[in-house]
Amino acid sequence: MSHFVLELGTEELPARFLASLERELKEGFAAALAEADLGFDSLDTASTPRRAIIHVRGLAERQPLREEVVLGPSLKTAYGADGTPTKAARGFARGQGVDVADLFTQETDKGVYVAARRTVGGAAAITVLEGLVPSVVAALTFPKRMRWGDGDFAFARPLRWVLALLDADIVPFSVGGVESGRQTYGHRVHGPGPFGVAHADHLDEVLSGKCRVTPMGAERRAVTVQGGDEQAARAGGRVLWKDGLLDEVQGLTEHPVPLLGDFDPSYLELPREVLLTSMEQHQKSFGVEDAEGRLMPHFLTVLNLDPEDMSVVKKGWERVLRARLEDARFYWNTDLKAGFDVWTGELEHVIFLGPLGSMGDKCRRLERLCAWLAGQPGVNADPAVAAEAGRLSKADLVSQMVGEFDTLQGIMGGIYARRMGVNPAVADALAEQYLPAGPDSPLPATGVGALLSLADKADTLTGCFGLGNIPTGAADPYALRRCALGMARILMETGWRVPVDEIFRKARSLYKEDIAWKLSAEEALVKLDDFFAARLKNLFLTRGADTLLVEAALGAGHHDVWAAERRLAALTAESGKPGFADNAQTFKRVANILRKQGDDAALVGAWKEELLAEPQDKDLARALIELTDRFEALWREDRFDELLTLMDDVRPTVDAFFDGVMVMAEDPALRANRLNLLKALLDRMGRLADFSALQL
Repeated sequence: MSHFVLELGTEELPARFLASLERELKEGFAAALAEADLGFDSLDTASTPRRAIIHVRGLAERQPLREEVVLGPSLKTAYGADGTPTKAARGFARGQGVDVADLFTQETDKGVYVAARRTVGGAAAITVLEGLVPSVVAALTFPKRMRWGDGDFAFARPLRWVLALLDADIVPFSVGGVESGRQTYGHRVHGPGPFGVAHADHLDEVLSGKCRVTPMGAERRAVTVQGGDEQAARAGGRVLWKDGLLDEVQGLTEHPVPLLGDFDPSYLELPREVLLTSMEQHQKSFGVEDAEGRLMPHFLTVLNLDPEDMSVVKKGWERVLRARLEDARFYWNTDLKAGFDVWTGELEHVIFLGPLGSMGDKCRRLERLCAWLAGQPGVNADPAVAAEAGRLSKADLVSQMVGEFDTLQGIMGGIYARRMGVNPAVADALAEQYLPAGPDSPLPATGVGALLSLADKADTLTGCFGLGNIPTGAADPYALRRCALGMARILMETGWRVPVDEIFRKARSLYKEDIAWKLSAEEALVKLDDFFAARLKNLFLTRGADTLLVEAALGAGHHDVWAAERRLAALTAESGKPGFADNAQTFKRVANILRKQGDDAALVGAWKEELLAEPQDKDLARALIELTDRFEALWREDRFDELLTLMDDVRPTVDAFFDGVMVMAEDPALRANRLNLLKALLDRMGRLADFSALQL
């Protein structure tokens, strides 16, 4: 077995490209080697800003030999009447590399054909790799590609060297105008190279030794964290590591060297969020806090070299950060002099979305929508406080601080509101209005914050759908999927029973009448309702729920999101019980019979006693009378688990009804009466689930 290694040396790659580059290299080689019938034991990738590496260990030395049968022309075409091979037969044999005498016949569904056996495979691994590697490299994708020189080859950044070794042998090929070889290059300062690599097994040793490069991202990350923690501990603190920034930093370095720097303690008067954002966004550095969680006047950055004089480099970093923090202090003081009245006035000149008006218009809509939501049954919020949160919600967008650090939108609104004496509940809501930011991110912790977030997302969704800006495929420029997901999570967590279709209808009604909508209100709301249902289904599926049970639960209604989640949970628990399949099958039969009647059947779920002709008719009617009172009492208390157990009680009677009578009787009156019995049953149990969706 052999060891193949490929190293693509480049100009500096963006850190965000590295993870996907490693993944595509691994997937591309796995697929290409499988197609080439070249076995291997393992694939391992690594990357730095200047290189991408893949190791293929345990690679077969050559393809296995195998025999395959190739069909040629039909027997009639291949041979003349006297049995002489025709031109078609001779050409086929020549193409397959066999003698005409070796051809044989084979019967197929379309008749008798001549065929040939040929031996394929057996190519040496190095021969296969010569053609395979360039094709895999050329197929790599990037968010942005570039061309250089006179060639047409496109890559993330210009290729500078290609190392390709199969054990000790060079795999010869050219990609991007660069010939493969056995040379690698190291750190630009500490080990520039070039350095020869004698064997594929030696590359990692050469990189870590002569080149002074740490090729594995996980190792660079570990070095960064260990060194940073040690330096922070000596200063009496701990580093505030953030995974996203840590991933970016390890993708910016080949030889990470942590450095603890200092800044003037007077800057600690700035909000914690401002200090950390300034360090992280502008300087790719981490904050440091003490044991009580207070920020310390230190920062942890990561160099890409061992400087000759660390103190000089440290002063340089501190000087740059000081300038950034001085800017932040200026923004802070300027904003405190302005305030919400100034900002809300400036929002009139900030466009929300084209025809939908200004951010000032949006705030007025949110003011009214929040007040309406606060007044809905079960919400228990002060409409005046909720309205104030809506009115001020977007004010910080025109502040100096958010203009510089857009990730602080909402957060700064809350900070400024507390500083300026705004109602604390409003301040909290402003800070929480953009939550949740993703499927697993925190939800608003306060009721008014949840109201404002709900209203903001509903306003955006209804506006975008009215303009026809509906997500398609992967395209979702306004993050509408995230909006719908956030609404669903908030409604489930708070237990608010406000129907989402009513929220959307109210939100749409608050837009000005002169907006040039592309879709009518009804058309847009129908599409939005379908979209929300699809996102809710996706949410349940990602949480591990069964597809059929999700469809059954949502088929009974999704507008009350809290109830839909509880019904799904009850249905999931019930599905694990022994009799569930039989129960579901019976009620599915009921649902299917009624669905086939269409809307013209005029069934109302009320039956006539005088038309209960058979004992089974009467038994089902009595069971329905007993069921109705119990069902409605449990339904009012949302006791979905107990409601589903009613299936056990009524199913034997329903089965006996199906066995003992002809539902679709010839007598129209008798038929309608029996259908109404089933309709009465489904009017209750169908609120729990759409049993016709179950395939059991």
